[in-house]
Amino acid sequence: MKSILLFLLCVCCYPLFAQYKFQQPLLFGAAYYDEYMPYERLDKDIQMMKAAGINVVRIAESTWSTVEPSDSVYDFSHIDRVLNAMHHAGIHVIVGTPTYALPAWLAHKYPDVLAETPRGKNQYGPRQNMDISNPHFRYYAERVIRKIMEHVKDHPAIIGYQIDNETKPYNTAGPEVQKQFVQYMRQKFGSLDSINQAFGLDYWSNRINSWEEFPSMNGSINASELAEFAKFQRKMVTDYLRWQNKIVNEYKKPSQFITHNFDFDWRGYSYGIQPEVNHFDAAAATDIAGIDVYHNTQDELTGIEISLGGDIGRSMHAGQNYLVLETEAQGFPEWTPYPGQLRLQAFSHLASGANMVEYWHWHSIHNSAETYWKGLLSHDLQPNPTYEEAKTIGKDFQRLSSELVNLKIKNKTAILFSNEALTGFNQFGFGWNNYAGYNDILRPYYDALYKMNVGVDFIDPSRHNFNDYALIVVPALYAAPDSLLQALNEYVRNGGHILYTLKSGFADQNVKVRTCIQPGIISQACGIEYSQFTIAKNAAIKGSLSKAPSAITGWMELIKPTTARVLARYDHPVWKEYAAITQNNYGQGTATYVGCVISPIMIDTLLRQLVNQAGIPSANQSIRFPLITKQGTNMTGKSIRYIFNYAAQTQRFKNPFGSGTELLTGKTIANHQDLDLPPWGVMILSNQDEK
Repeated sequence: MKSILLFLLCVCCYPLFAQYKFQQPLLFGAAYYDEYMPYERLDKDIQMMKAAGINVVRIAESTWSTVEPSDSVYDFSHIDRVLNAMHHAGIHVIVGTPTYALPAWLAHKYPDVLAETPRGKNQYGPRQNMDISNPHFRYYAERVIRKIMEHVKDHPAIIGYQIDNETKPYNTAGPEVQKQFVQYMRQKFGSLDSINQAFGLDYWSNRINSWEEFPSMNGSINASELAEFAKFQRKMVTDYLRWQNKIVNEYKKPSQFITHNFDFDWRGYSYGIQPEVNHFDAAAATDIAGIDVYHNTQDELTGIEISLGGDIGRSMHAGQNYLVLETEAQGFPEWTPYPGQLRLQAFSHLASGANMVEYWHWHSIHNSAETYWKGLLSHDLQPNPTYEEAKTIGKDFQRLSSELVNLKIKNKTAILFSNEALTGFNQFGFGWNNYAGYNDILRPYYDALYKMNVGVDFIDPSRHNFNDYALIVVPALYAAPDSLLQALNEYVRNGGHILYTLKSGFADQNVKVRTCIQPGIISQACGIEYSQFTIAKNAAIKGSLSKAPSAITGWMELIKPTTARVLARYDHPVWKEYAAITQNNYGQGTATYVGCVISPIMIDTLLRQLVNQAGIPSANQSIRFPLITKQGTNMTGKSIRYIFNYAAQTQRFKNPFGSGTELLTGKTIANHQDLDLPPWGVMILSNQDEK
């Protein structure tokens, strides 16, 4: 009953979260852990922070065992001294709940708090090793949150609270979690017959004929079951963050915010949609979304991951500005930034709608797992080139805050992503022994739009109105309900332009393949059909999109147009009669379908054509990567345009954006003026005439 009431409370409160108004200046800061310091230097650190223009720190989210060294024994001395010192210095504080890393005494007293996973029971030591639904964990987590909140709630330094840290289900799948899943299934499907039918459980005698015999998902070979269990685990994360939100809301002041630092699919850096969290659902537990973004630097710095994370973060609350709670200062040794790159990265965050840039972390830790994930300061804790560059960022943030904070961004292009499609697609990829994932399909299309300077929002299946967008890109919508596909057909009929990639429309929301000719419901808008696909070596495509045949990677859907025109066919001795890329007029709009994995050059060519058809082109497209431009409207109604040079060479271009003032230098810039942007350089134009 409590869980139902909590759910209703959160649903009812969602509009309040969405309407939260950020009333701070631009925030520039770092995570700060007084507990980790090798010697007393709080005053020295604050002195260096003030010199760098740092006006916010995040504390306390990693140190449960310091706050509560033993059961019911509390020590708030580190929190108190940092809060008092920061307040005296005029530096704001975000306090984190410390629940993502549990203390040894709790694991010793209640070993069941450690998650049981398909690989066995977790051991104590790493962070994020617990079962977030375990009642013993929940009891002690709530207790420490309440003790901290009771202690700090009236401190004037605090502007907000971060609940937990990069929360995920941590693969928890023990017997108690399996029981919760059975209850979830009973509530959702009602009967076993419905489950057996929806999931095709007669296969290999997987049929379930008694609720008492409902098997653990740890041994399942059924993609529908596994996808539903993944959805349930994502729901666990949403419920957990809502639970923490409710606790903190009992204490926080109306002027203070609740946030969470959402992270992304990880490939050694932030890469794509997070498979373990439904960001749009979970963001309802926050007043303002927060993100953690890490990326390659030096010669591999492109800004794509900064932009991707920002576009997702901004979209979590339907265009509301967001916070960067973690990003790299120095980071891994291979990430030590070239001169100018730290500035470029910081302003790139603002250009996507961030109101805060906060580094993880202030100082480099001298021991344990993240010893070589370096902060603004190196292990000697002295000024260094990265810190010196941060000083210029802080000064510019302070000086330009009123011009740059709360930038409002409106885009006409969106990428429709789906956690359900991600899970379903990743069950199979392109067949046996092929491990390409959903994000490997999504990223090339996002990257191409970024490099041609087309702004992007992210939308998910919960959106009911697609008509705000002239162009929607839909990567690998493998699993989707009929209603979503019909809504997308209607979007095209009403004049929208849509681009589907391979494996879209293939299965229903239960990852059960549709029995009709593919691509099922969207065939109506796409004007195509296919019943076979293959993985071919040495294949290519040719057609109006390229002067010469272009190589493709593996997967080929053997498409027959019904009403669509062919943009490219397969260049293959056997499969040459089939279409690879098609486009169909449907109602007032167009639907384009790509039935194979095409090259980045081909994606660029196709998207440029679609951007033109959708009527999106602007002055932005007159320049392209390594020059990146983003724009929005500030609080006074002025147009703000960022121009970045993501290259080690000076880039010359003719200003296509009208006359205005360059905010960093104060110089007047004329329309069509020849401009040189130095390596890793930044320009910010204000109040220019829109072209």
